[in-house]
Amino acid sequence: MVDQINHHLYRKRGFYYFSRRVPKALLGDYPKPRIVLALKTRHYRDALRQSQILSKRLDDQWFHMQLDALGLDNVQAKIFQPAKAAAPLMSEATVFYLRLKGDGKDWVFTRAAQRNANVVIEALGDKPINEYASSEAGKLRDTLLAKGLAVTSIKRMFGSIKAIINLAMAEHGIQGRNPFSSIYMPDEVQEERQPIPLDAIRRIQRDCIAIDDEMRWLLAIISDTGMRLSEAAGLHKDDIILDTPIPYINLQPHPWRRLKTKGSARVVPLIGLALWAARRLQQHDSIYAFPRYCDGKICNANSASAALNKWMKPRLKDDAVVHSFRHSMRDRLRAVECPSDIIDQIGGWTSSSVGASYGKGYELPVLAKWMKMLEG
Repeated sequence: MVDQINHHLYRKRGFYYFSRRVPKALLGDYPKPRIVLALKTRHYRDALRQSQILSKRLDDQWFHMQLDALGLDNVQAKIFQPAKAAAPLMSEATVFYLRLKGDGKDWVFTRAAQRNANVVIEALGDKPINEYASSEAGKLRDTLLAKGLAVTSIKRMFGSIKAIINLAMAEHGIQGRNPFSSIYMPDEVQEERQPIPLDAIRRIQRDCIAIDDEMRWLLAIISDTGMRLSEAAGLHKDDIILDTPIPYINLQPHPWRRLKTKGSARVVPLIGLALWAARRLQQHDSIYAFPRYCDGKICNANSASAALNKWMKPRLKDDAVVHSFRHSMRDRLRAVECPSDIIDQIGGWTSSSVGASYGKGYELPVLAKWMKMLEG
């Protein structure tokens, strides 16, 4: 059954088609008196938009063809073969992407987009975005795998590259398929991150007290709060509340450091070595808790991670890293039979319980009661 929607649009078996009669003066230039194209969509709004674009292009081309027939225009137009829209270079598409999408985003977003685009440019050249081939994208994947990059990292990189190219194609009216789409990625076996045993945590904490510097204060805070490294490294001193019966950290987003999720904004009671470190870092003059890694413009958590992991490596038998303290915190709270929703709130983990999203959550004294059980 055929449903005629309007003058140039009809629907057949659920799909939309474009139909336009060729002007009498131009019938000799076409094999059939009517042009029919399948729009390959079931959605009316998409079909209407496509039909309007096609109709406008036909009007423009037929106008030039009629002028040419009268000797007034030497344009040799061919139906549906307009001059290709000028495609921007990959570098230009990246600048365009950051101008449109970067507003309100932090420096991490900008740096990641630029870095990922540069990977393409260095490997494949700075070409117009519609001149890259899917085979080239596949070769780039193979090159990155050969360098030892994790599949998850390559997937993240390709996602950023696809977003840059998709936006440029849409905004510049470039037809075709994104060459970085649908590139096969092999499965990756995820190595389970092992928590750090409590005796090893105590050993690391004793070394932190002995060395007593900014790097060790950062590690000490993480070891007894389970905070993410970037969360701790990006603290402002005003986030650390000590002149209260229950000292705590008011973890909140800052322009120089985002938080991973909405639930990551939270209060974290200070106990043990975390409280010791919080008091120690008050001795320097900076308004930032860790000025070595945060200057109010950026929070360089990657640098902190590399330095701390290097320092920890000879002190731990297993391949534990700074983030392992976060896994350990969850196990330590489980060991004292802390309820799972309280564990989630302390660590800023997303709870699987629907009910956890209702209400304001647990008050600081309740959180502190369970954290206190970890001391000793």
